Amino acid sequence: MTRLEEILEFNQKFVESKEYEQYQTSKFPDKKLVILSCMDTRLTDLLPRAMNLKNGDAKFVKNAGAVVSHPFGSIMRSIIVAVYDLGADEICVIGHHGCGMSSINPEATIQKMNTRGISQETIRTIEYAGVDLQTWLQRIESIPDSVRESVNMIRNHPLIPKTVRVHGLVIDPDTGKLDVVVNGYETE
Repeated sequence: MTRLEEILEFNQKFVESKEYEQYQTSKFPDKKLVILSCMDTRLTDLLPRAMNLKNGDAKFVKNAGAVVSHPFGSIMRSIIVAVYDLGADEICVIGHHGCGMSSINPEATIQKMNTRGISQETIRTIEYAGVDLQTWLQRIESIPDSVRESVNMIRNHPLIPKTVRVHGLVIDPDTGKLDVVVNGYETE
Protein backbone atom coordinates (compact mmCIF):
# COMPACT_ATOMS: atom_id res chain seq x y z
CA MET A 1 0.00 0.00 0.00
CA THR A 2 1.37 3.44 -0.91
CA ARG A 3 1.55 6.29 1.59
CA LEU A 4 -1.28 8.09 -0.25
CA GLU A 5 -3.47 4.98 -0.06
CA GLU A 6 -2.76 4.73 3.69
CA ILE A 7 -3.73 8.36 4.16
CA LEU A 8 -6.95 8.00 2.17
CA GLU A 9 -7.93 4.79 3.97
CA PHE A 10 -7.43 6.45 7.35
CA ASN A 11 -9.26 9.58 6.16
CA GLN A 12 -12.31 7.59 5.14
CA LYS A 13 -12.56 6.13 8.66
CA PHE A 14 -11.86 9.57 10.20
CA VAL A 15 -14.77 11.13 8.29
CA GLU A 16 -17.14 8.18 8.81
CA SER A 17 -16.59 8.25 12.59
CA LYS A 18 -16.97 12.06 12.63
CA GLU A 19 -13.62 12.58 14.38
CA TYR A 20 -13.44 15.97 12.64
CA GLU A 21 -16.10 17.38 14.97
CA GLN A 22 -13.57 18.06 17.74
CA TYR A 23 -11.60 20.32 15.37
CA GLN A 24 -14.43 22.43 14.03
CA THR A 25 -13.90 26.18 14.30
CA SER A 26 -14.23 29.23 12.07
CA LYS A 27 -11.60 30.54 9.68
CA PHE A 28 -11.06 33.55 11.96
CA PRO A 29 -8.35 33.15 14.62
CA ASP A 30 -10.00 33.38 18.05
CA LYS A 31 -6.94 35.02 19.60
CA LYS A 32 -6.41 37.27 16.55
CA LEU A 33 -2.88 35.92 16.24
CA VAL A 34 -0.64 34.96 13.32
CA ILE A 35 2.36 32.74 13.96
CA LEU A 36 5.21 32.40 11.50
CA SER A 37 7.27 29.40 12.52
CA CYS A 38 9.68 26.90 11.07
CA MET A 39 8.37 23.79 9.37
CA ASP A 40 10.40 21.59 11.75
CA THR A 41 8.37 18.49 12.63
CA ARG A 42 9.21 18.85 16.33
CA LEU A 43 7.11 22.02 16.46
CA THR A 44 3.90 20.65 14.95
CA ASP A 45 2.23 19.83 18.28
CA LEU A 46 4.79 21.29 20.70
CA LEU A 47 4.59 24.95 19.63
CA PRO A 48 0.80 25.42 20.01
CA ARG A 49 0.82 23.56 23.34
CA ALA A 50 3.79 25.57 24.64
CA MET A 51 1.80 28.74 23.80
CA ASN A 52 -1.52 27.47 25.22
CA LEU A 53 -3.15 27.60 21.79
CA LYS A 54 -5.94 25.32 20.71
CA ASN A 55 -7.29 24.64 17.24
CA GLY A 56 -8.76 27.86 15.88
CA ASP A 57 -6.81 30.27 18.11
CA ALA A 58 -4.19 31.34 15.56
CA LYS A 59 -3.22 31.30 11.92
CA PHE A 60 -0.01 29.33 11.36
CA VAL A 61 2.35 30.11 8.50
CA LYS A 62 5.36 27.81 8.18
CA ASN A 63 8.52 27.73 6.14
CA ALA A 64 12.15 26.71 6.44
CA GLY A 65 13.66 28.83 9.22
CA ALA A 66 10.59 31.02 9.95
CA VAL A 67 12.06 33.57 7.56
CA VAL A 68 10.43 36.43 5.69
CA SER A 69 12.84 36.61 2.75
CA HIS A 70 10.93 38.97 0.48
CA PRO A 71 8.56 41.83 1.37
CA PHE A 72 6.12 40.82 -1.37
CA GLY A 73 6.55 37.03 -1.26
CA SER A 74 3.99 34.44 -0.25
CA ILE A 75 4.81 34.64 3.47
CA MET A 76 4.02 38.37 3.63
CA ARG A 77 0.92 37.83 1.49
CA SER A 78 -0.35 35.25 4.01
CA ILE A 79 0.35 37.58 6.93
CA ILE A 80 -1.36 40.51 5.21
CA VAL A 81 -4.43 38.40 4.39
CA ALA A 82 -4.57 37.25 8.03
CA VAL A 83 -4.46 40.87 9.22
CA TYR A 84 -6.96 42.39 6.80
CA ASP A 85 -9.33 39.56 5.96
CA LEU A 86 -9.15 37.35 9.05
CA GLY A 87 -8.89 39.94 11.83
CA ALA A 88 -5.42 39.22 13.21
CA ASP A 89 -3.86 42.03 15.20
CA GLU A 90 -0.70 40.38 16.56
CA ILE A 91 2.07 38.44 14.84
CA CYS A 92 4.69 36.17 16.36
CA VAL A 93 7.80 35.14 14.44
CA ILE A 94 9.12 32.03 16.17
CA GLY A 95 12.47 30.50 15.32
CA HIS A 96 13.93 27.54 17.16
CA HIS A 97 17.21 26.26 18.51
CA GLY A 98 18.82 23.56 16.37
CA CYS A 99 17.15 24.75 13.17
CA GLY A 100 18.23 22.88 10.05
CA MET A 101 18.60 26.19 8.25
CA SER A 102 21.47 27.06 10.59
CA SER A 103 23.46 24.09 9.33
CA ILE A 104 22.38 23.86 5.69
CA ASN A 105 25.19 23.64 3.17
CA PRO A 106 24.03 25.15 -0.14
CA GLU A 107 26.69 23.33 -2.18
CA ALA A 108 25.71 19.98 -0.66
CA THR A 109 22.02 20.70 -1.26
CA ILE A 110 22.69 21.53 -4.91
CA GLN A 111 24.70 18.29 -5.20
CA LYS A 112 21.69 16.41 -3.77
CA MET A 113 19.56 18.05 -6.46
CA ASN A 114 21.95 16.70 -9.10
CA THR A 115 21.88 13.24 -7.52
CA ARG A 116 18.08 13.24 -7.63
CA GLY A 117 17.97 14.10 -11.31
CA ILE A 118 18.17 17.89 -11.56
CA SER A 119 20.70 18.55 -14.29
CA GLN A 120 23.56 21.03 -14.14
CA GLU A 121 21.99 22.63 -17.20
CA THR A 122 18.83 23.32 -15.19
CA ILE A 123 20.91 24.76 -12.34
CA ARG A 124 22.77 27.01 -14.80
CA THR A 125 19.48 28.14 -16.39
CA ILE A 126 18.08 29.10 -12.99
CA GLU A 127 21.24 31.01 -12.14
CA TYR A 128 21.25 32.68 -15.57
CA ALA A 129 17.69 33.84 -14.83
CA GLY A 130 19.07 35.72 -11.83
CA VAL A 131 18.59 33.29 -8.95
CA ASP A 132 21.78 32.78 -6.99
CA LEU A 133 21.08 29.36 -5.47
CA GLN A 134 23.95 29.74 -2.99
CA THR A 135 22.30 32.87 -1.57
CA TRP A 136 18.76 31.49 -1.87
CA LEU A 137 19.79 28.44 0.16
CA GLN A 138 22.07 30.34 2.57
CA ARG A 139 22.20 29.19 6.12
CA ILE A 140 20.99 31.20 9.09
CA GLU A 141 24.01 32.40 11.05
CA SER A 142 22.06 33.41 14.18
CA ILE A 143 18.50 32.33 14.97
CA PRO A 144 17.77 35.39 17.17
CA ASP A 145 19.16 37.74 14.50
CA SER A 146 17.12 36.00 11.81
CA VAL A 147 13.97 36.36 13.93
CA ARG A 148 14.77 40.07 14.46
CA GLU A 149 15.21 40.59 10.70
CA SER A 150 11.86 38.95 9.92
CA VAL A 151 10.13 40.95 12.68
CA ASN A 152 11.60 44.16 11.25
CA MET A 153 10.52 43.29 7.71
CA ILE A 154 6.96 42.67 8.90
CA ARG A 155 6.79 45.65 11.27
CA ASN A 156 8.18 48.06 8.67
CA HIS A 157 6.15 46.71 5.76
CA PRO A 158 4.18 49.52 4.12
CA LEU A 159 0.96 47.44 4.23
CA ILE A 160 1.12 46.46 7.91
CA PRO A 161 -0.71 48.91 10.17
CA LYS A 162 1.32 50.37 13.04
CA THR A 163 -1.36 49.07 15.45
CA VAL A 164 -0.36 45.45 14.71
CA ARG A 165 2.11 44.17 17.31
CA VAL A 166 4.94 42.02 15.97
CA HIS A 167 6.83 39.81 18.40
CA GLY A 168 9.91 37.64 17.93
CA LEU A 169 10.62 34.50 19.93
CA VAL A 170 12.86 31.45 19.89
CA ILE A 171 11.57 28.09 21.13
CA ASP A 172 13.58 25.18 22.47
CA PRO A 173 12.29 22.17 20.47
CA ASP A 174 13.20 19.82 23.32
CA THR A 175 11.43 21.59 26.20
CA GLY A 176 9.05 24.11 24.60
CA LYS A 177 10.65 27.00 26.50
CA LEU A 178 10.10 30.32 24.72
CA ASP A 179 12.63 33.16 24.85
CA VAL A 180 11.57 36.65 23.80
CA VAL A 181 13.79 38.30 21.16
CA VAL A 182 11.44 41.18 20.34
CA ASN A 183 8.53 42.28 22.52
CA GLY A 184 6.13 44.00 20.15
CA TYR A 185 4.52 45.93 23.01
CA GLU A 186 7.82 47.62 23.83
CA THR A 187 8.78 48.74 20.32
CA GLU A 188 7.41 51.73 18.51
